[in-house]
Amino acid sequence: MFDLGGLFGLILLALDIWAIISIVGSGETTGKKVLWVLLVVILPLIGFIIWLVAGPRSARTAP
Repeated sequence: MFDLGGLFGLILLALDIWAIISIVGSGETTGKKVLWVLLVVILPLIGFIIWLVAGPRSARTAP
């Protein structure tokens, strides 16, 4: 059978990296950015889900 644990881990790593990049690029204060990054790093799956629902978004320029 397949071992999907490794594949799941790689996908989660990619999603966490995406979240961290988005957090760093957001317009939040440095302290909030640090707390969000720590949450995603310490609790990868739960932190990512919380960030996805309630986290800061990256700053986007209006057209």
